[in-house]
Amino acid sequence: MELSRKNARGIFMKITGTIGFPDPESKQSVARILKALSPDNLRSMESEISDERIAVRFHSEKIGSLLATVDDFLMNVKIGEGVEQTLEKEK
Repeated sequence: MELSRKNARGIFMKITGTIGFPDPESKQSVARILKALSPDNLRSMESEISDERIAVRFHSEKIGSLLATVDDFLMNVKIGEGVEQTLEKEK
């Protein structure tokens, strides 16, 4: 996580964090979920889906906003995983 923000003393602060999904067994599932969620991506987040890396980068000037965005994102990923597991069981 990186921090840089302009405070009362004139120092610029921006908070940046990245969530990576390195598990080789779940990469395809995570890639599908991230693609499905991408229309809802905010301007403060970017998804990276490639053969080498699956990750989402978040940035904000306020830690509370960043945490809320990450929390919402992780909840959506969890729901996506549940949907995939249910569909796999029905096959």
